[in-house]
Amino acid sequence: MSAEHAGAFPGQSSEVIVVERDESRTRQPHDHVPRETSATAPPHEGTARDGARVDDIASLTSSRTDHPATGASNLDVSRETSLDTPIAAEAYRAAAVLDDHAGPWPRPEATRVITVSNQKGGVGKTTTTVNIAASLASVGARVLVIDLDPQGNASTALGVPHTADIPSIYDVLIDDFPIADIVQTSHESPNLLCAPSTIHLAGAEIELVSQVAREHRLRTALDEYLGNLEERLDFVLIDCPPSLGLLTINAFAAAHELLIPIQCEYYALEGLSQLLGTVRMIQKHLNPRLRLSTILLTMYDGRTRLAQQVAEEVRTHFPDEVLGTVIPRSVRVSEAPSFGQTVIAYDPQSAGAIAYREAAVEIIRRDGDLKHKTETSADAAAEEHGNASAPADEGDS
Repeated sequence: MSAEHAGAFPGQSSEVIVVERDESRTRQPHDHVPRETSATAPPHEGTARDGARVDDIASLTSSRTDHPATGASNLDVSRETSLDTPIAAEAYRAAAVLDDHAGPWPRPEATRVITVSNQKGGVGKTTTTVNIAASLASVGARVLVIDLDPQGNASTALGVPHTADIPSIYDVLIDDFPIADIVQTSHESPNLLCAPSTIHLAGAEIELVSQVAREHRLRTALDEYLGNLEERLDFVLIDCPPSLGLLTINAFAAAHELLIPIQCEYYALEGLSQLLGTVRMIQKHLNPRLRLSTILLTMYDGRTRLAQQVAEEVRTHFPDEVLGTVIPRSVRVSEAPSFGQTVIAYDPQSAGAIAYREAAVEIIRRDGDLKHKTETSADAAAEEHGNASAPADEGDS
């Protein structure tokens, strides 16, 4: 990992921690692992397109061929090696994550505003939002989660009060409250903030219809909030309801990036084309800077052929957007919200927590590539808009 960064997150060492290894135990991705290899051997350093390490559960437990869901590098591991046991595989993955967190991560040059959306319910939007946010906060990033779902599940998972009498994002959208007046700090980390949702937000869709600039209410409030901060945020994650109504459109208009969680089942793919069509309309009419930056495969069960097929199809059509990390089905991930916690705090060594940390690392590392793509797209959109308006101007004259 390079020691040259634009700036590390606050609270992190400015020096990269170097872990010395016995060179005799270091192996290449395609080297054969002998029978006597222990589970604590140095982790395989396979990398995804953007340089992020890809070590998912399936690639470590069935590892003689490239895994269709992750694209991980081939590991030639014999049946007799101790990596075939679940405990050894998890220890192997944990070592990889600890090694990944050895150095300071570069802070983004500006606040990254990411909307997490999919109109299909039950695909892991809220779970992804809060656990990615907690993972980012755990490495020193300053993160704000905006809960735009009337169910308020993101607020619950972050341990933030969101009863009907609590000032919430509803008051920001309808009554012009400043976001600074409603933001609360999660008990998990001083770096993790939340703008909560309350039950009042359920009626906001109807009330927004009569509001001036109804699609830009959140963007206006968020720009004002970010502009007045003494210490800037690194990330803003917006959790959307399972619909394509005005609340979701407000989130699209306010964001720079779109993260789509996709459950590894057939139904999750059906509404994807409709969602992307809406995104194109938003780009054309409301927010040309919005980019589909990330697709995260969730609830992956490597034991089923269907999950592998869905992962293959998504990776085939969106090779640059899909993260190398997949989120496995995990009981711990489902249990954590009942304790008012993310899985990162509830059970940091669980498979789900490790996977979300790996996904967060990939998202951090994608900042540079995304910046280049966004600038290129914005220039193209501006040129297209200019060409489209030219004939109209000539006709008017």
